[in-house]
Amino acid sequence: MNQSDTMIIFYEDKNFQGRSFECNSDSSDLSSYFNRCNSIRVENGNWILYEHPNFRGHQYFLRKGEYPDFQQWMGYNDSIRSCRLTPQHRGPFRLRVYEREDYKGQMMEFTEDCPHVHEQFRYNDIQSCHVHDGYWIFYEEPNYRGRQYYLRPGEYRKYSDWGASNPRIGSFRRVQYLY
Repeated sequence: MNQSDTMIIFYEDKNFQGRSFECNSDSSDLSSYFNRCNSIRVENGNWILYEHPNFRGHQYFLRKGEYPDFQQWMGYNDSIRSCRLTPQHRGPFRLRVYEREDYKGQMMEFTEDCPHVHEQFRYNDIQSCHVHDGYWIFYEEPNYRGRQYYLRPGEYRKYSDWGASNPRIGSFRRVQYLY
């Protein structure tokens, strides 16, 4: 699949009504295309949506499908101001999470999704992590609920490095490219 095959359509009103905008690449500022976003249709690709311009604020991960209102993508409101297409990564996946900042304390390595961090890691907080392979989404609550954080390969010495205001992570999953 090439970039021109990917597309997401934003609608101002619920149930795919009102003014719409089609997008097939990263956009750092969607403000001029629509005033609010109440429904979305993902034709192809995996997308990260952001509440504010320049890829800031609440983040939402969406796969191919229809989202007739912002609550379907766990949105906090109808504000979407930037979006990013995720890379087409099929594997491998490898993530190390740490109990303390700067990769200190207890460490666990994961290659699969984790629906309940406390049951696997015995801690509710992840203070730092290192994404060795793949792309991952952290969720504040177990079972892939709550605020989301998109992590690319790299080092995250403290939780604020992935955009969180606290270290509470309840679950995480791999961003797998599905056809």
